[in-house]
Amino acid sequence: MRSIERYLLSWIIGALTLGSVLVAIVMYLVLLDEMNEVFDDHLANVAKAVASYHHSGHVQGDASTPESPVPKEVLDGAEIVTLTWTPAGEIVYSSNQRLNIPFSTVEGLSRPRIGDDDWIVYTIVQIDGVAQAAQRASDRQELAGESATKIFLPLLGLVVVVGGLLVFALRRGLEPLDAAARDIALRSVKSLDPVSTVDVPKEIAPLVLSINDLMSRLSDAFAIQRTFLADAAHELRSPVTAVRLQLQLLKRSGDEASRAAALKGLESGIDRTQHLIEQLLQVARSDPDGEAKLNEPVSLGELVRTVVGSLSIKADQRGIDLGATGPSDVVILGDGHQLTILLNNLVENALRYTPAGGIVDVAAETYDGLPSLVVSDNGPGIPESERERVFDRFHRGEDAQTTGRDFGGSGLGLAIVRAIAEQHHARVTLNTASSGQGLEVRVVFSDAAVVAP
Repeated sequence: MRSIERYLLSWIIGALTLGSVLVAIVMYLVLLDEMNEVFDDHLANVAKAVASYHHSGHVQGDASTPESPVPKEVLDGAEIVTLTWTPAGEIVYSSNQRLNIPFSTVEGLSRPRIGDDDWIVYTIVQIDGVAQAAQRASDRQELAGESATKIFLPLLGLVVVVGGLLVFALRRGLEPLDAAARDIALRSVKSLDPVSTVDVPKEIAPLVLSINDLMSRLSDAFAIQRTFLADAAHELRSPVTAVRLQLQLLKRSGDEASRAAALKGLESGIDRTQHLIEQLLQVARSDPDGEAKLNEPVSLGELVRTVVGSLSIKADQRGIDLGATGPSDVVILGDGHQLTILLNNLVENALRYTPAGGIVDVAAETYDGLPSLVVSDNGPGIPESERERVFDRFHRGEDAQTTGRDFGGSGLGLAIVRAIAEQHHARVTLNTASSGQGLEVRVVFSDAAVVAP
């Protein structure tokens, strides 16, 4: 697991160290350049002094000749070798006879290599002879290196001090995050209270607020789940009780007619229980936060024809005219299986609530330039006051509650429809059918789901 503290420290201290090295290198190059200028001037002055000294008549071995015409402050910095020559190239004087500095009649600076060292030589040419002043290039480099080293060592000390301050500052700065982590770690799985944002730095506040938002959504999700489980248990109780009663009636049946009626009732109860269980599974699978395969092309016209074909027998049994219309070029990106469940629920709801002799039309069309699915019927419809509530799980319509009619629904169909629609970023609207009677359910998909022809 990567540590933010170590990561930041390694980069910052590494950058400081690299900066110190670069500063020392730049300082070395600048000092060397400045020393070259200064020492070149000194070499020129020394060569001129030696030339004038030689011109005044002093020769090698003269008792009156001083030890050297080179200024002491120059000799203390780096060794300078002086030489005088006759015009013919015969050496007259050398301050270091072990060095074989070449004779030259070209006035000015030169950089000959003598032995293993590079030298810098300044030559003065006069009528009565030649004077030279020479210095090793390495002496200058050593002086520049010593100066740069004296600067580099304090820089390294500064890096150590800054690194220590950074460690202290980072640990102090990350304390609120550690406190929040300890607060969460000590909680039970049922504790979803928000983390305190008191004294939380503004850089960490977005993270803490995001955690609090997640906890809030988890709390809401758990509350919905508990409500759903309670409602599911309540809804399952009725068909299971009915099945048990039909089973008892079957056991008590004394003749074939009563036994057949009990078997029919038992079969109906089992079908209703099975339907409710399937609806519950569909609710679990079609949760809006669940995953859906929204990357496969789905022809809405083909989807309409498939669903209508599969439910045509049920429509015929109930005496309902079930029809389908839909162009084949209405194609969207979505989950074909989930969309089939969505349309199945809409059509089955229409068949369930439409009386015998009624009409149910299913269509795939464009609505305001967007692909849509439409299911309309001429049944009793849904009052406008209830059109939002019917999407709640296990909600029973006012007609069923007041009249006591049992349409065989589970109260989950439209909840499943809305959940699948939300997965596909579509909206579901309930309207009065164009005929003025019945219900029209329209599912409109966003333009992001449209597949170009």
